[in-house]
Amino acid sequence: MTRVGIVGAGISGLACAQRLSDHGIDVSLVDKGNRPGGRLASVTIDDMAWDIGAPHFTARQPEFFEQAERWRNAGWTASWSNGPSAAYVGVPSMAALVTRQCEFLDARFGALVQRIEREDESWYMTGSDFREGPFAAMVIAVPAEQAATLLSLHDLEWAGDVAAVRSTPCWSVMAAFTAPVASRESVLACDGVLASAVRNSSKPGRGAAECWVLQASAQWSRANLELPREDVAKLLLEEFGNELEYPMPGIIFAKAHRWRFALPFGLYGSSRWNHDQRLGACGDWCTGPTVEEAWLSGNDLGRQIVACFQAIAAQT
Repeated sequence: MTRVGIVGAGISGLACAQRLSDHGIDVSLVDKGNRPGGRLASVTIDDMAWDIGAPHFTARQPEFFEQAERWRNAGWTASWSNGPSAAYVGVPSMAALVTRQCEFLDARFGALVQRIEREDESWYMTGSDFREGPFAAMVIAVPAEQAATLLSLHDLEWAGDVAAVRSTPCWSVMAAFTAPVASRESVLACDGVLASAVRNSSKPGRGAAECWVLQASAQWSRANLELPREDVAKLLLEEFGNELEYPMPGIIFAKAHRWRFALPFGLYGSSRWNHDQRLGACGDWCTGPTVEEAWLSGNDLGRQIVACFQAIAAQT
């Protein structure tokens, strides 16, 4: 049996899955989210669209640049000419990049994995109403805080290392306006309550409405983590108005979204693979808080798992 279970269907989990699939290894991904996206989550309402997680990504390392170009050639991504230098975005949303990859893989959503179990050299993932397996190997591709819990029963020392990684929270606000915001820039870097403001409607393939995503600073988000969403939306819109040179247009939509695990720090390494237990972990908490680094972590783990299975096959 050469089948691998992956907990988490974000960029890192999908990168690992694709590497395994390319080598003829069956994969099954299970994710607690109700739909693909994760930290690339997007929301669309009529002609309004927001990317409420990562606003874009860049490709610096040659291997990831080649992957980014394959996505662009397939029509899954496009260059963002009005955005930061060499920025890519998913089309028609950032979440679409995850959705399109999932179409070619066995991925299940809306299923929270509460524990992983090892029986007779095989792995199983278990939730309140399901049990998936058996798997020849198990991969954990979720935020560090969640990964540590799943790993704790199988490698306590390793789980302790993962638990030392922390993630800063982030409040984001989706806003739509009656007219274009008077700003020459599509991305405003702020230094205060707001960390950034992004004109989402300047990206290719988005709706016609004037839509912005406002992201609060880590310090402010942490201090106001339990604030009601309505209050967060009001406060961040006020801050956005203060950043503008001219009066802010009328607001036709505003909603706040809370990311409890937004940006990791205290990073661990590229990925982790326990050859004896055939247990691995990957994610942006291993490498750094970008789409590229998350992909590199998952791809690196996939490479290690392929080598493990090839070595086992050579011995039989």
